[in-house]
Parts: sequence; structure tokens; C-alpha cells
Amino acid sequence: MSEPLILAVPSKGRLKEQVEAWLGDCGLKLSVAGGSRGYMAELKGVPGIQVRLLSAGDIAEALDLGEVHLGVTGEDLLRERGGDVDARVLLLRALGFGRADLVVAVPKSWIDVETMADLEEVGHDLLARSGRRMRVATKYLVQTRAFFARHGVADYRITESGGATEGAPAAGSAELVVDITTTGATLVANGLKVLGDGVILKSQAQLTASLRASWSQDQLAAAERLLRVIEARAAAHDSATLIWPSDPRETPVVEALVKSGASRRPNGLLVPAGKVAEASLALAGAGIGPVTASRPDFVYDVGCVSSEELRRRVHF
Repeated sequence: MSEPLILAVPSKGRLKEQVEAWLGDCGLKLSVAGGSRGYMAELKGVPGIQVRLLSAGDIAEALDLGEVHLGVTGEDLLRERGGDVDARVLLLRALGFGRADLVVAVPKSWIDVETMADLEEVGHDLLARSGRRMRVATKYLVQTRAFFARHGVADYRITESGGATEGAPAAGSAELVVDITTTGATLVANGLKVLGDGVILKSQAQLTASLRASWSQDQLAAAERLLRVIEARAAAHDSATLIWPSDPRETPVVEALVKSGASRRPNGLLVPAGKVAEASLALAGAGIGPVTASRPDFVYDVGCVSSEELRRRVHF
């Protein structure tokens, strides 16, 4: 019996709820072994997949080390693994939830500090005056060092944060922070502001493949089945079907709509969801109608871009 493809998803918290809702929207349901506290699950709807429930940080590590084939976790956690992470994992699809920005934030009282260049001057002046380096509180050591190096900021030292990072300046344990934020409200509440060019990463949850995992043809086939369902559902969210009673094939307005991005269907057109009104009015203006617009549940294409890229990257 062939080994299953291993998919890792978050085991708790808001991200777990969002992943379950996303899978459910795709017609896929997680069935957890051992009740709600179990750490293994089955994905109903796609055979050949074993699901592991791990923390978001553990998923990033497991993908990096090749211990799982696919996983859903934040891009910020993947990037924090360091080195050439894109040679070790493949980001297959941004999922549109779990959004957070990794930012450089300084006290609002630093009225003359608005950019990373200003920060470089602050660090240099502090070292010259006091003989000590500017302290940066963060849990994101790898990305902080790389970002500061790109901006020429050298006169600083990192204070690793084990708790509420945004409170470090007020507590006197650091001058500034590098931290994740969703709305910025917590930073503001702690008297901090984000530098104008201080966004290190705009992160969100990513469906990711490990390029270090051992892939068999059966596991790649299971991945393709899953990715086809996911891509078909995503395409459906972005599309609408237009149908009308007359022959849809031989009119100039239909030809024009196809050239602008619509695709032919046996009984009409598939158009981008944002262009439903525009396309329907164009058809009506040409005397074609009545036009009925509906949203498909899934749109399966002949090819599967993400699956093809995965096969290419794992050399199958």
C-alpha cells in the first residue's frame, strides 16, 4: 500500500478556524481522530491524504525539514526559517486570511524619525553619545537582520522578545520593536508608530509544499487532486456564467468579450465576476438576451498550474 500524502494544518486558534472554513468552502471536511483534541485527521473528499494538526510554527519547521508534503501556515513563519527558503518550500496559493504585517515600529515621541534612514542616524548618534547600541525587541531575528542590513542600519542589537514585544520600549528594555500587526491598534496603544518604509513583510496564510520532502508519484497525484479542487473553487469565486436563449457563437459582441478575457461555454460565456454588469449590458446593447448571470460552484480547467509547478520543482 502506498504511503499517503501528509498535509499539516493548524491545530488551534483563529487560523485553525479559518483553514477549516476554507476547506469547507472547497467541499472538503476535516474528520479529526480522537475528537476535538486529536492530532490526526482525514480529509473527506480527496483520497490518499493524511492530515496532521500542528502549531503554525511547527508546520513551518516541518515543511522546511521535509517532514510533511503540504501545509498551511503564515508566510512570516516560513521566511523566519532563514536562508534561501524558496529553494526549500514552494508557495502554492495565498489564502487571503491570516493577514499580518511584519513592521518596524518606533516611539511616537521620535517625531523626526519617519524612515529607516532616520533610524540609521538615531543608532549612530546613540552609539556615539552613550557607547551603547540601539536595542530592537523582536521574535523575528532572521528577517530583522536581513531588513536592517538592506537599509544600512548597523548600530543596533537585538533583544529577543519572549512576551508582549510591543511593550518593550515602555518597559525600558528596548528602544524600538519589530513585530507582527494586523490593525496597528496594539502598537498605537503602546505609543508606537510604524516607519513609512518599515513594512518588512505583508504576510498571510499560504498553502505551501515542501521541496525537501520525499515525493512519490502517488503522493503527487494526491496533491494534484487536492490542488485541482482548490483551484476550481478559487476560479469559481472569481467568475460568473452568462447564458441567453440565442446562439452565443456568431456575434461581434461575443467575440469582443472573449478577446477582453471571457471564455466560451456551450451555452454562453464565463466572465470575471467583476465584469458581469459590463458584459451583460454589452450583450443587451447588441440585442442579445435576456441574459441570465449565475455563479458556478467550481470551474475546473484542463490544466492545473500549481500542480504542474510542483511537479517541475520536485523533478517529476
